[in-house]
Amino acid sequence: MEALINQFSYGLFFWQIIILLIVIFILGKFAWKPIINALEDREKGISDALASAEKAKLEMTRLTNENEQLLKEARVERDEILKEAKELKDKIVSEAKHEAQESSKRILEQAKIEIEEQKNLALAAVKNQVSSLSLDIARKVLTKEFADQDKQEAFVADLVKDVKLN
Repeated sequence: MEALINQFSYGLFFWQIIILLIVIFILGKFAWKPIINALEDREKGISDALASAEKAKLEMTRLTNENEQLLKEARVERDEILKEAKELKDKIVSEAKHEAQESSKRILEQAKIEIEEQKNLALAAVKNQVSSLSLDIARKVLTKEFADQDKQEAFVADLVKDVKLN
């Protein structure tokens, strides 16, 4: 075995170098360009993917900021709407109370007027009945008093005397 290792052959060496050069030439001509192109394409694809990822990250950040801004605006708008609704509710309640008070005042005034009218009607009716009763009583008393002719003449004489004095 030592004999094989110690023997150096220039011919074998020459042919090995020629084969190596042919292999390098063939690889350079047919394999390295596609491999290098594939590596460059892969590198370009990776850099494009990184750039796209960076753009997506920036876009996500922008969208997140926009969403936060929209949420803030929505909250402010919601608060304004709630404030306006509360003010409207308070106004409606106040107007309803005021209207109810005015209505109750009108109803009380109408009731007072109606009570006064009914009272006046009742008083008029009582006065009519009292005057009617008084006339009936006076007629009965006078009829009874003047049933006698002497009493009638004495009454007429008193009246004439009163008229002469006045």
